[in-house]
Amino acid sequence: MIGPGRPLFVLFGSSIVQLSYSHEGWGAILAHAYARKADIILRGYRGWNSRRALEVLDKVFPKDAAVQPSLVIVYFGGNDSTEPHPSGLGPHVPLPEYVENMKKIAMHLKGLSENTHVMFLSTPPVNEGQILESFGKCGRTNEGCRIYSEACLKLCQEVDIKCIDLWTAIQQRDDWKTVCFTDGIHLSSEGSKLVGEEILKALAEEPSLCWRSLPTEFDEDSVFDPVDEEGKNINISNL
Repeated sequence: MIGPGRPLFVLFGSSIVQLSYSHEGWGAILAHAYARKADIILRGYRGWNSRRALEVLDKVFPKDAAVQPSLVIVYFGGNDSTEPHPSGLGPHVPLPEYVENMKKIAMHLKGLSENTHVMFLSTPPVNEGQILESFGKCGRTNEGCRIYSEACLKLCQEVDIKCIDLWTAIQQRDDWKTVCFTDGIHLSSEGSKLVGEEILKALAEEPSLCWRSLPTEFDEDSVFDPVDEEGKNINISNL
């Protein structure tokens, strides 16, 4: 633990999380917004579904940890929504089990501390034509994403957790298919910008999490600050 202690924001999910610092990603957007205010911790696992997330939940978020996160942003669903393989192998998780898995994740995280806030991201859309060019047939469809997105939104309403409807938000752009993805699934800088804006908008509704409300670390005036033309120090901590 590096001091002094700041609020911890943990990003937990599959590739949308693991790659959130790539291509001017939404994780990097959050890290920039909360610089000197909160530590953004990445726990992203490419290719994972909600089953695998449950297997490590206690290890990633132990209930007896000395410091618990102030915020956990969770994304699983895209891999779960993949069409089932005849062999029974692969990332597909049936919808009822997906909902139950996400509920268990939600309840575990909400139980970490009284001050831990939880936010889910619903399954974003995909560009099926771009997927075909990038990966060939991989069983990912936009209709499947819609179904899992709506299930996540419904669950979050039931358990009183904030959920960002990425499936709808991304498709508000007329050109979403051509600008929001690098390969039809993973987010481009434009796609991440949209996700980052939606998250920051939601966090602004909670004073204890809004970047404008959190104190800036070591922001006191100093004789070592830059000096203006009048010979006075300029505090640039919050510029």
